[in-house]
Amino acid sequence: MEKGKKNYTKLILLLVIMAMTIAIYGCHVSPSKDGGSREGVASIIGVSQANMREEWRIALINELRAETEKSPDIQVITTDATGSVDKQLQDIDNLIGYGIDLLIISPCDEVEMGDKIKEVYDSGIPVIVMDRAVEGFDYTLYIGPDNEVIGQQAGSYIAGLLGDKGGNVVELSGSPTSIQGSERLLGFRDAIRDYPDINVKKLYLGAESKDASYDMIIAAKSIIEKSDVIFAYSDNMALGVCDAVRDLGLEDKVMIVDCDGFKGADEGIDLVSKGRLKATVSCPIGGKEAIDYALSILHKESGVPKQVILRSYLITAENIDENLSLMNAAVADDGETIKVGYSQVGQESNWRLANTRSIEEAAKVFNIDLHMEIADQSQERQFEAIRGFIEEGVDVIVVSPVVETGWDEVLREAKAAGIPVIMSDRNVSVEDREENLTTTYLGADFMEEGRRAMRWIRDNVKTDDGKKAIMEIMGNEGASPTEERGKGFREILADNPSYYIAYSSHGDFTFEGGRRVVREYLEKNEWDIDIIFAQNDDMALGAIEELKAHGIKPDEDVKIVSVDATKDAFEAMVKGELSCAVECNPVIGDQLMKAIRDLHCHKQMPFRIITEEKVYDQLIAEDYISKRIY
Repeated sequence: MEKGKKNYTKLILLLVIMAMTIAIYGCHVSPSKDGGSREGVASIIGVSQANMREEWRIALINELRAETEKSPDIQVITTDATGSVDKQLQDIDNLIGYGIDLLIISPCDEVEMGDKIKEVYDSGIPVIVMDRAVEGFDYTLYIGPDNEVIGQQAGSYIAGLLGDKGGNVVELSGSPTSIQGSERLLGFRDAIRDYPDINVKKLYLGAESKDASYDMIIAAKSIIEKSDVIFAYSDNMALGVCDAVRDLGLEDKVMIVDCDGFKGADEGIDLVSKGRLKATVSCPIGGKEAIDYALSILHKESGVPKQVILRSYLITAENIDENLSLMNAAVADDGETIKVGYSQVGQESNWRLANTRSIEEAAKVFNIDLHMEIADQSQERQFEAIRGFIEEGVDVIVVSPVVETGWDEVLREAKAAGIPVIMSDRNVSVEDREENLTTTYLGADFMEEGRRAMRWIRDNVKTDDGKKAIMEIMGNEGASPTEERGKGFREILADNPSYYIAYSSHGDFTFEGGRRVVREYLEKNEWDIDIIFAQNDDMALGAIEELKAHGIKPDEDVKIVSVDATKDAFEAMVKGELSCAVECNPVIGDQLMKAIRDLHCHKQMPFRIITEEKVYDQLIAEDYISKRIY
């Protein structure tokens, strides 16, 4: 009898634990191996969280839950991997066993979880990756912040606060294993590097918590008394700092700036509103966007991108109401026609022609009244077009810029007219990021394209017979694809000393430019190049023709890697002349038009929207060539 009572007690305890788990983690279904009960449920979304220790992860779960409550036919099963890769692998298997229709995952480790994410994606279950991006594009969508940019925003603001006279800044570092913390600190240090009169004292906490921050500030009283600003990279740390500074009687002397900017009592925005924080840089959680895109994916809507990099905002007492109204704004698309002015850079390549065609076709589907002006590689023409759009009174302006710089004046004119500007395919660099002269960037990740090109070279061009010489054929000088593809290429090159760039020249993204670079090299040198990296297909194809004219066999005597992956490039791979093509997808019309409609109905726009791209070489070119539409 006593034994029966113990078993009964254990059973009751087990049931209580299960009930508490469901209450905490939002499991609203009765799962089973065959998918569980789906009565009244259109879709089940599985959420695999890396851990529930970090404050923002709890905020993410709360935001996901709040968004799904708006759709009663959507249910969520949430798991906590407690920071363990092994447990997260098991969690995902369990979620699949429950019959989920879509997986949202914040990976414990982006490297170790990459294969599992690919396995789920390849099985036909859509996967939204959050926070930590895995290498490659074997997932449906990535959503996350740019923590380095968040740190840069905080650093730039602090530099502005201190002015020319400079001052003393205390930098708080929390957990050494915090990736987001490390990235924010990297951005912060980068922003203040050029200010020699700013003296930084680093304090290491060992833990990213309110209590650890409080104790450190109290213990470092002599340092704090001489400081002008304290920078903490999270709301949790900042609250401890605020309490410690208050208890030291230094509230009126020391300013505090942090990152996160969460809503809620004693979070960043609340602390700014109370005057306890000088400023916070918001880190959008992404739960709202995850559910919004999850519904689009489940409903098979067009226009879903590959990556969404969320925008962060500097929030101060002066702009807090404006930012809160943006965060809390109701969104609804009234379906009315949107008038859009588009300044297209030119018609310099097959890629650009396909890009223009994709945009024009999508505009009709999304009820966009599109007015497109072709600039023929002239920035002055683009200025004229933008000013014409302003005078015309369009709702949105889209620009694919010739070069990165020189846009500040005309973009300020658009902002003054109340017309938002989206950058498409290429981005711009403005003097003051906090002016928010552009709304978002939509297009490729050019740095990743450069990285992929060099990774293919590393993995496929052997160096057994010595170091390999690379010829780099670049695009237009000053264009963002040129700068960023080169930077990404060199990032991977730096870790592979068996390869080196022997010659680099601009081919201006044209067929003739590619021919010219090879011809000019041969006029002065015997051919001793092992690899050509051309930053677009047209230049690669021009280089191939010039090589053949001089009796040099493409792919045999020299490996050739390009970016774009147009049909012409596939034909060259099938012929055995082009070695590899890294895709830069021009077919972005649906994603662009969806972004325009989202902007029109007052959704918060991401910092960057990245399109889907792959890598192709001769081994698979013939399998895909018939599917190319550009």
